[in-house]
Amino acid sequence: MDSIGKFQLTVLDVDSVLYKNEVTSLFVPGDHGEFEIMPFHYPVLTLLVPGNLVIDWKEAIAINRGVLKFLRNDCVVIVEIAD
Repeated sequence: MDSIGKFQLTVLDVDSVLYKNEVTSLFVPGDHGEFEIMPFHYPVLTLLVPGNLVIDWKEAIAINRGVLKFLRNDCVVIVEIAD
């Protein structure tokens, strides 16, 4: 990825790709509290609890639970979508 100040975000559920793009931030409901992922964040592997994934403080995806992995400026989130 060549964009400075961004990272690749992919959000998946069981059936489809919900979101795939370069972003500047992702706010998540982690199992130990809410936190924000930003470019070049320290590597993370965490469970997600019910809440919203907030992408660039503009777009929200409501989830029941999920898992997030951030490594080498690439973030993959696998979720169960909230009803």
